[in-house]
Amino acid sequence: MTRIPEKERNIIEQAIYLPMVITILNRDLKIIDESPFKLKKPYMELVEEALSMAQKDLMDVRKHLRRENIKVSELKRDLDFTMYCFLYRGYEEHHNYFNPRLRNRVEELLAFYLFKRLMEAAKNNARQ
Repeated sequence: MTRIPEKERNIIEQAIYLPMVITILNRDLKIIDESPFKLKKPYMELVEEALSMAQKDLMDVRKHLRRENIKVSELKRDLDFTMYCFLYRGYEEHHNYFNPRLRNRVEELLAFYLFKRLMEAAKNNARQ
């Protein structure tokens, strides 16, 4: 049984996922830069904008964790699971995450930062 409220746990999980998203976007930038595309700039701008938004969100998450005195650290990793330690208001909890679940969630976030956030913004602008 966890003592961490769902809202806080969601923020903690963002502190796990967002660094992975940022790492992938940085790798993608390097690959695009080294690729034989004739017109790299549109791809670079798309990935750079997604990277900027992910970095901003991670900064906000880290500020919240610091303000609430919450700490997150990876304890161990094997082929199937990654164990994280959460320190929350004096309580220490260990949580195992199934690696395919981590990968799937990071993939969802990549899709969000690359195009779904733009689609949501366009829908919101159309309503106004």
